[in-house]
Amino acid sequence: MNKLIAFAITCMITLSGFSQDDPVIMTIDGNPITKSEFLQIYLKNNDNPQYDQASLDEYMELFKRFKLKVAEAEALGYDTIPSLKKELAGYQKTLARPYLIDSTKNEALVREAYERTLEEIHAAHILVRLESNASPEDTLKAYNRLLALKKRIENGESFEAVAKSKMGSEDPTVQKNGGDLGYFTAFQMVYQFEDAAYSTPVGQVSDPFRTRFGYHILKVIDRRPARGTMEAAHLMIAARSDASADEIKNAEAKINELYQMLEDGASFEELVSKYSDDPSSNGKNGVLPQFGTGTTTRMVPEFTEAAFALKEDGEYSKPVQTDYGFHIIKRISWKDVDSFEDLKRGIEKKVAKDARSVKTQASFVNKLKKEYNFKSKSKKGLKWFYQNMDSTYLLGKFKASDYPKNKVMFIMDKQKFRGNEFAKYLENNHRAARKDDIKVMVDKQYKAWEEQAILDYEESKLAGKYPAYKALITEYHDGILLYEVMSDKVWNKAMRDTVGLKAFYENNKSNYQWGPRVDAEVYECNTMLVAQQTKKLLESDTLTSTQIVEAVNESSTLNTKFRKGKFDTTKTGFISAAKSPLKKGINDIYEYDGKYYLVNVLEKLPAGPKEFDEAKGAITSDYQNYLEKEWMKEIEKKHKIVVNEEALYSLGK
Repeated sequence: MNKLIAFAITCMITLSGFSQDDPVIMTIDGNPITKSEFLQIYLKNNDNPQYDQASLDEYMELFKRFKLKVAEAEALGYDTIPSLKKELAGYQKTLARPYLIDSTKNEALVREAYERTLEEIHAAHILVRLESNASPEDTLKAYNRLLALKKRIENGESFEAVAKSKMGSEDPTVQKNGGDLGYFTAFQMVYQFEDAAYSTPVGQVSDPFRTRFGYHILKVIDRRPARGTMEAAHLMIAARSDASADEIKNAEAKINELYQMLEDGASFEELVSKYSDDPSSNGKNGVLPQFGTGTTTRMVPEFTEAAFALKEDGEYSKPVQTDYGFHIIKRISWKDVDSFEDLKRGIEKKVAKDARSVKTQASFVNKLKKEYNFKSKSKKGLKWFYQNMDSTYLLGKFKASDYPKNKVMFIMDKQKFRGNEFAKYLENNHRAARKDDIKVMVDKQYKAWEEQAILDYEESKLAGKYPAYKALITEYHDGILLYEVMSDKVWNKAMRDTVGLKAFYENNKSNYQWGPRVDAEVYECNTMLVAQQTKKLLESDTLTSTQIVEAVNESSTLNTKFRKGKFDTTKTGFISAAKSPLKKGINDIYEYDGKYYLVNVLEKLPAGPKEFDEAKGAITSDYQNYLEKEWMKEIEKKHKIVVNEEALYSLGK
């Protein structure tokens, strides 16, 4: 991602109100940016901020380019594009959520979440899938089905057997795990599931409860103190559970050989570098993200149990099989659960994004009603809806234009909220309604609209109440516009403009050159003896490369690895390491990075220009940079930027 976009999207600004002593540090097309605003952005994007003139000038240039692009996007009307407006509105809803909750209740939920992180629950579940807008009949059917399944368990059938039965769980993994989810803690399951698990005694089966996936019952198998957070590394030989028996057998033989090498004194890190099949970790000595208490990372149970069974840093496990293959796990570090004070801030952020926050909205709405002197007028206003709506509403046949009046439904903060707004809500939300008595249905919909209208009103005032919220909205707004305008003017344009791209290549062909290369077969061998054996078989000229590898690896799957391709002799490490220039044909064996290489050169390719298709990625990248520079020259002439250097250079004082 372009670093200007990363800059725009990742800025998280904490601002206080601007005072008269807060000078304007820059204007663009007359729109001001204050010293405190710029300083907060500067600090957020510089871990080691420097306040000398050169450093400030350098950052200001970056900031100016960013703001110029946003200004141009606005001038072109990108901020009026419906899809972008919808995207920003979605971000606004997410960012507003922490401001639309009851802080007292929220603090209780934060404390509850911490208390739950001190304990791990082992549970199994049975799921009956149900759409969020399912009919009352389907909802009741799912509920009763789970009650019947629970009754079977209470009558003596095992939870696993019931889960796996024909009318049992609809979790796609049930036939494999019997519904067993292993151990988990706070934030590792959806909140409704977590809440049910922590509220159910060990050995008991819960009543049916609902999540976004459908209805569940769960059985708590065990509770134990949280085991803390683990950092571990692994050496992995891939063999998925659906692999053939021969593939799994071969992978198991390989991991056992590697384990024996560790036992004989080999370096874990070197074996990871040479043999691990996990591309996400083998460049980091096999180290994985932290998992366990307080993290959102969950490893498969077999992996987790083996890792936490290691008692000392540096200790490694015997081979462990999971659905992904075989692992040797090394413990890097372990720590117990941190104190509430240390974890509080992180938990608060998780709670703000979690379904927990919904629980606090009802009480928050009541607080807003008091704050804004709420007065209900709905008793009279709802009469028309009771009298004129019928069951066809559920089919989407009601239109807001059918409502002939404009009665006031409630007054809040001296603002009148009218029946036509409620009618629009009814029209747009008929799918959320349930088949009830008309009055009951209207009352439910009215309650939902009233709450939403109050929260929407409060959301509209957030920017004036909370500078931090306003700043974040600005950052998301600028980031969205910047991404779209850069896509149109630079990134996508470079890929669509094939004529311009090829012309750019022709004018800059000297920048895209191959060094001298060899088209070669390469055998990477574990020992000199193996390399010599490989060379002897290759020189016999009777076996294919596949047959040679099979023969050499008969005693050990680690003996040799084969690759074939065109390799730059100056930029490919294992090729440039040859002790003498590679000749056509079978070359002498040489050592590189602990391995022994045998290279059979099929053809020597001289240095020369890359064809367009061979260098298309690099050409496209360079063409994008060229287009951006030309575009910047254009928009710099269209928008006026004024920098208050006195205010800029006073930063840090």
